[in-house]
Amino acid sequence: MNKWILGLCLSISLNVQGVSAATLVQFETNQGNFVVELYPEKAPKTVDNFVKYVKDGFYTNTVFHRVIGRFMIQGGGFDRELNEKETRAPIINESSNGLLNQTGTIAMARTQDPNSATAQFFLNVADNQFLNYTSPEPDFIGYCVFGKVTSGMDVVMKISNLPTGNQRGFSDVPIRAVVIKKATLLPNK
Repeated sequence: MNKWILGLCLSISLNVQGVSAATLVQFETNQGNFVVELYPEKAPKTVDNFVKYVKDGFYTNTVFHRVIGRFMIQGGGFDRELNEKETRAPIINESSNGLLNQTGTIAMARTQDPNSATAQFFLNVADNQFLNYTSPEPDFIGYCVFGKVTSGMDVVMKISNLPTGNQRGFSDVPIRAVVIKKATLLPNK
Protein backbone atom coordinates (compact mmCIF):
# COMPACT_ATOMS: atom_id res chain seq x y z
CA MET A 1 0.00 0.00 0.00
CA ASN A 2 2.78 2.45 0.93
CA LYS A 3 4.60 1.76 -2.37
CA TRP A 4 1.36 2.44 -4.26
CA ILE A 5 0.84 5.78 -2.46
CA LEU A 6 4.50 6.75 -3.03
CA GLY A 7 4.16 5.89 -6.74
CA LEU A 8 0.97 7.95 -7.01
CA CYS A 9 2.63 10.94 -5.32
CA LEU A 10 5.64 10.72 -7.67
CA SER A 11 3.33 10.50 -10.68
CA ILE A 12 1.33 13.54 -9.58
CA SER A 13 4.55 15.46 -8.86
CA LEU A 14 5.97 14.70 -12.31
CA ASN A 15 2.71 15.69 -14.01
CA VAL A 16 2.56 19.00 -12.14
CA GLN A 17 6.19 19.72 -13.03
CA GLY A 18 5.50 18.96 -16.72
CA VAL A 19 2.56 21.35 -16.84
CA SER A 20 4.47 24.26 -15.33
CA ALA A 21 7.86 23.67 -16.98
CA ALA A 22 7.59 26.03 -19.94
CA THR A 23 10.64 26.71 -22.09
CA LEU A 24 11.03 30.50 -22.08
CA VAL A 25 13.61 32.67 -23.83
CA GLN A 26 14.07 36.35 -23.06
CA PHE A 27 15.42 38.66 -25.75
CA GLU A 28 17.10 41.83 -24.53
CA THR A 29 17.23 44.39 -27.34
CA ASN A 30 18.12 48.05 -27.61
CA GLN A 31 14.38 48.65 -28.17
CA GLY A 32 13.21 46.78 -25.05
CA ASN A 33 12.76 43.17 -23.97
CA PHE A 34 10.36 40.41 -24.94
CA VAL A 35 9.88 36.77 -23.95
CA VAL A 36 8.90 33.81 -26.12
CA GLU A 37 7.55 30.49 -24.93
CA LEU A 38 8.82 27.57 -27.01
CA TYR A 39 6.77 24.47 -27.87
CA PRO A 40 9.13 21.45 -27.78
CA GLU A 41 6.20 19.03 -27.90
CA LYS A 42 5.13 20.45 -31.31
CA ALA A 43 8.55 21.20 -32.85
CA PRO A 44 11.16 19.17 -30.92
CA LYS A 45 14.04 19.42 -33.42
CA THR A 46 13.43 23.12 -34.04
CA VAL A 47 13.26 23.99 -30.34
CA ASP A 48 16.34 21.89 -29.57
CA ASN A 49 18.26 23.66 -32.35
CA PHE A 50 17.10 27.12 -31.22
CA VAL A 51 17.88 26.46 -27.55
CA LYS A 52 21.41 25.32 -28.49
CA TYR A 53 21.99 28.64 -30.27
CA VAL A 54 20.63 30.52 -27.24
CA LYS A 55 22.85 28.57 -24.81
CA ASP A 56 25.89 29.13 -27.06
CA GLY A 57 25.32 32.91 -26.95
CA PHE A 58 24.97 32.93 -30.74
CA TYR A 59 22.30 35.65 -30.79
CA THR A 60 24.34 38.11 -28.68
CA ASN A 61 24.92 41.31 -30.67
CA THR A 62 23.01 40.12 -33.72
CA VAL A 63 20.43 42.38 -35.35
CA PHE A 64 16.93 42.31 -36.72
CA HIS A 65 18.06 42.75 -40.31
CA ARG A 66 14.69 42.51 -42.06
CA VAL A 67 11.71 44.44 -40.73
CA ILE A 68 8.47 44.70 -42.65
CA GLY A 69 5.56 46.39 -40.87
CA ARG A 70 2.28 44.47 -40.82
CA PHE A 71 4.23 41.32 -41.76
CA MET A 72 7.23 40.24 -39.63
CA ILE A 73 10.61 41.05 -38.11
CA GLN A 74 13.54 38.74 -38.88
CA GLY A 75 16.81 38.33 -37.05
CA GLY A 76 19.37 35.98 -35.61
CA GLY A 77 21.86 35.65 -38.44
CA PHE A 78 23.80 38.89 -38.92
CA ASP A 79 26.03 41.10 -36.79
CA ARG A 80 25.76 44.90 -36.64
CA GLU A 81 27.73 45.31 -39.88
CA LEU A 82 25.37 42.85 -41.65
CA ASN A 83 28.02 40.14 -41.81
CA GLU A 84 26.38 36.73 -41.79
CA LYS A 85 27.34 34.52 -38.87
CA GLU A 86 28.47 30.94 -39.40
CA THR A 87 25.84 28.40 -38.33
CA ARG A 88 25.46 24.71 -37.72
CA ALA A 89 23.89 22.41 -40.32
CA PRO A 90 20.26 23.05 -41.35
CA ILE A 91 17.40 21.27 -39.62
CA ILE A 92 14.34 19.48 -40.96
CA ASN A 93 11.23 21.61 -41.40
CA GLU A 94 8.57 20.76 -38.78
CA SER A 95 5.91 23.08 -40.24
CA SER A 96 3.28 20.31 -40.35
CA ASN A 97 2.98 20.48 -36.55
CA GLY A 98 -0.40 22.25 -36.58
CA LEU A 99 0.93 25.61 -35.35
CA LEU A 100 0.02 28.61 -37.49
CA ASN A 101 1.90 31.77 -38.46
CA GLN A 102 -0.32 34.07 -36.40
CA THR A 103 0.43 37.40 -34.79
CA GLY A 104 2.98 36.97 -32.01
CA THR A 105 4.35 33.59 -33.08
CA ILE A 106 8.02 32.83 -33.70
CA ALA A 107 9.01 30.76 -36.74
CA MET A 108 12.18 29.66 -38.48
CA ALA A 109 13.43 31.63 -41.47
CA ARG A 110 14.75 29.62 -44.41
CA THR A 111 15.62 29.78 -48.09
CA GLN A 112 13.54 28.28 -50.92
CA ASP A 113 14.75 24.88 -49.70
CA PRO A 114 12.14 23.84 -47.09
CA ASN A 115 14.82 22.13 -44.97
CA SER A 116 17.36 24.96 -44.90
CA ALA A 117 16.60 26.67 -41.55
CA THR A 118 19.59 27.17 -39.27
CA ALA A 119 19.63 30.08 -36.78
CA GLN A 120 17.52 32.85 -38.30
CA PHE A 121 13.98 33.30 -37.02
CA PHE A 122 11.12 35.72 -37.47
CA LEU A 123 8.29 37.04 -35.35
CA ASN A 124 4.92 37.40 -37.07
CA VAL A 125 3.34 40.82 -36.50
CA ALA A 126 0.25 39.83 -38.49
CA ASP A 127 -1.67 36.66 -39.25
CA ASN A 128 0.37 35.32 -42.18
CA GLN A 129 -1.72 32.40 -43.42
CA PHE A 130 0.26 32.15 -46.66
CA LEU A 131 3.28 31.00 -44.59
CA ASN A 132 1.42 28.00 -43.13
CA TYR A 133 1.91 24.36 -44.07
CA THR A 134 -0.68 23.19 -46.61
CA SER A 135 0.98 20.12 -48.18
CA PRO A 136 4.30 18.24 -48.25
CA GLU A 137 5.10 19.69 -51.68
CA PRO A 138 8.14 22.03 -51.43
CA ASP A 139 6.15 25.11 -52.52
CA PHE A 140 3.48 24.51 -49.88
CA ILE A 141 5.42 23.20 -46.89
CA GLY A 142 5.42 26.57 -45.13
CA TYR A 143 7.48 27.91 -42.26
CA CYS A 144 7.81 26.16 -38.90
CA VAL A 145 6.21 27.94 -35.96
CA PHE A 146 7.80 26.83 -32.69
CA GLY A 147 6.65 29.30 -30.05
CA LYS A 148 4.85 32.52 -29.18
CA VAL A 149 5.59 35.86 -27.54
CA THR A 150 4.26 35.80 -23.97
CA SER A 151 5.38 39.26 -22.90
CA GLY A 152 6.78 42.32 -24.62
CA MET A 153 4.65 42.16 -27.76
CA ASP A 154 4.59 45.96 -27.60
CA VAL A 155 8.38 45.88 -28.16
CA VAL A 156 7.99 43.53 -31.14
CA MET A 157 5.36 45.85 -32.64
CA LYS A 158 7.55 48.89 -31.98
CA ILE A 159 10.40 47.22 -33.90
CA SER A 160 8.03 46.34 -36.77
CA ASN A 161 7.13 50.01 -37.20
CA LEU A 162 10.68 51.40 -37.34
CA PRO A 163 11.81 53.14 -40.54
CA THR A 164 13.83 50.93 -42.89
CA GLY A 165 15.93 51.28 -46.01
CA ASN A 166 18.51 49.56 -48.17
CA GLN A 167 21.92 48.75 -46.71
CA ARG A 168 24.76 46.65 -48.09
CA GLY A 169 22.51 45.01 -50.67
CA PHE A 170 19.71 44.24 -48.21
CA SER A 171 16.27 45.83 -48.27
CA ASP A 172 13.98 46.48 -45.28
CA VAL A 173 16.90 47.00 -42.89
CA PRO A 174 16.12 49.28 -39.92
CA ILE A 175 17.84 52.64 -40.42
CA ARG A 176 19.04 52.48 -36.82
CA ALA A 177 20.27 48.99 -35.92
CA VAL A 178 17.91 46.92 -33.77
CA VAL A 179 20.39 44.93 -31.71
CA ILE A 180 19.70 41.73 -29.81
CA LYS A 181 21.95 42.38 -26.83
CA LYS A 182 21.43 38.79 -25.74
CA ALA A 183 18.96 35.93 -25.65
CA THR A 184 18.67 34.02 -22.40
CA LEU A 185 16.98 30.76 -21.49
CA LEU A 186 14.88 31.56 -18.43
CA PRO A 187 14.69 29.11 -15.51
CA ASN A 188 11.62 26.87 -15.47
CA LYS A 189 9.04 27.84 -12.89
